[in-house]
Amino acid sequence: NMRKLLALLGATALLLTSCSSSSVGKVDAQTWISQAQSSQAQIIDVRTADEFNSGHIAGAINIDVEGGSFTDQISALDKDKTYALYCHSGRRSAIAASDMSKAGFKNIIDLNGGIGELLQAGAQLG
Repeated sequence: NMRKLLALLGATALLLTSCSSSSVGKVDAQTWISQAQSSQAQIIDVRTADEFNSGHIAGAINIDVEGGSFTDQISALDKDKTYALYCHSGRRSAIAASDMSKAGFKNIIDLNGGIGELLQAGAQLG
């Protein structure tokens, strides 16, 4: 009986884990653009300030995921809103998406690729 209970708990934990991680979706550029627009997402450029200043997507705010204050900066954001993340190649936005998910953010759109793909797909610079 105890074995059945443990198996059930394990399966439940697995379901809960998969549900919570499904809120972070790696999507292609075209999907990222349409989802960001339809959900009125706040766009976050997680690159460095220098990279951001050299050109960023229209409407984006800059929160450098490797800048040391990322956790503090995201803690000021509304966890119920939708956030669309991008970087140069997709590596840093994946880190940011994971950190935000762990911090309780539910709706994260993570670009599979980088700003170059967004521009090719028709996103505008800000």
